[in-house]
Amino acid sequence: MIPYQLIAKKRDGGELTPEEITQLIAAYLRGEFTDEQMAAFLMAVFLRGMSTVETAALTRAMAVSGDIWDLSSIPGPKIDKHSTGGVGDKVSLVLAPWVAACGVAVPMMSGRGLGHTGGTLDKLAAIPGFSTALAKRRAVSQLRKTGVAMLAATENIAPADRRMYALRDATGTVESIPLITASILSKKIAEGADGFVFDVKYGSGAFMPEISRAKALAESLVHTAIQSGKKAVAMLTAMDQPTGFVAGNACEVREAIACLGSKKPEDLYQVTKTLAIEMLMLAGVFRSRQAAAMRLEQALDTGVALEKFRLLVRAQGGDPRVVDCPGLLPQAIHSREIKSPHSGYIQRIDTRRLGWALVELGAGRKTQDDEVDPTAGLILIRKIGDRVEKGRGLGVIEGRNRRKFAGVVQEILAALTIGSQKTYPFKTVHSRFDGKQWISL
Repeated sequence: MIPYQLIAKKRDGGELTPEEITQLIAAYLRGEFTDEQMAAFLMAVFLRGMSTVETAALTRAMAVSGDIWDLSSIPGPKIDKHSTGGVGDKVSLVLAPWVAACGVAVPMMSGRGLGHTGGTLDKLAAIPGFSTALAKRRAVSQLRKTGVAMLAATENIAPADRRMYALRDATGTVESIPLITASILSKKIAEGADGFVFDVKYGSGAFMPEISRAKALAESLVHTAIQSGKKAVAMLTAMDQPTGFVAGNACEVREAIACLGSKKPEDLYQVTKTLAIEMLMLAGVFRSRQAAAMRLEQALDTGVALEKFRLLVRAQGGDPRVVDCPGLLPQAIHSREIKSPHSGYIQRIDTRRLGWALVELGAGRKTQDDEVDPTAGLILIRKIGDRVEKGRGLGVIEGRNRRKFAGVVQEILAALTIGSQKTYPFKTVHSRFDGKQWISL
């Protein structure tokens, strides 16, 4: 293999064979394909794209660059979910124990906050004692016993992706759909699940704000997963405003616990239930979505889902008392009310700007080494379509560093458009893609 020839072939719009892609990634890991050459290759992919066959080959090569977990010792189907992220997206905290409570094993590998979006690992870290750093043996044992594990990828999961992502970040090639697909799926395939439900967001707070790009990513994820021998379905869901009423870390854990109990923010409940139904259907344990929905409602009503969350927390070293006493979660020292500058209706929320305001508050990271304040967060009292009055509360920010409050309040107010005409948010769940067609919901 001559690196220059493969780079030039892709640069000129050619299609690489699976063998060429496999050799390229192997050579990169051996140091025979330099960072400079890989950067050039990534830019060629960014500009020229990849076919489904190429993307599947890249995904596989990246996955086998490290460990491939064998979950065959765990009875029944193993189904995971991946979200493209957003603001206030605590869906995983509700979804994983809820689905596990219905008899499907959920091995869920998640990440830290990225840019303006929150990370599941940061939310779980707000639970006192909770550890997401599970070695393979412990994770498999926990899955066998409890049916659910929420963990970080180990150093040996898709190491090629870790190196390539750093280059993508430095070379402006992050937004390439084939590269995003391979990055996500290489880790998911290495994890060993049988199938995946992809929650692809669109709207102002999404990684792919435009619905056309979000659909293209969803199609790429599903087609590549199927090409890789996995079951897959994608849901297009709204991120034109935070999911639920809070965004942060400890505050999102509190809202997730409430959703598993008796208090269910409607948008959070709807998107989570829809994804849960798809996971149960993908697992093949129910013949109809209606039957799956009934089982999910039963798991909530009887407290089985909440008990599964308690079991998850205990199994991973966390304090299970937080389920009954959320006050045991980290508490903010300071808070400030956000008041409406004038009367009208909230017509639009620049959710990405809202997310960056939360990063400034301490709920996320500007650099990889930044320390997250688990108490930093936003409680929204009003959302899109709601009537607001001048001088009345729109929400509350909280955290440990009140010196940042003034600037954050101004950023949040700048993210809200208030006008005289009432508008409505996007449909919480827009559509489903099963690999063959899009179905509006």
